Amino acid sequence: MEIKEEINQIVETLPEDVLSELLHYLRQIEKESGDKIRLSLNFNTILTEDDNLLERLAQ
Repeated sequence: MEIKEEINQIVETLPEDVLSELLHYLRQIEKESGDKIRLSLNFNTILTEDDNLLERLAQ
């Protein structure tokens, strides 16, 4: 399945309040360069995979 199709399927199941937040996020990343977008996604992945990382970085 194509990535856009998968994304569309997921979006179809989201509640309306989540959709407005998602739209806001997409509009923000649309304005960024490709490198900044990848950096942001990689940073988000790191934070979600290691929930103690942010706490350790704050110390």
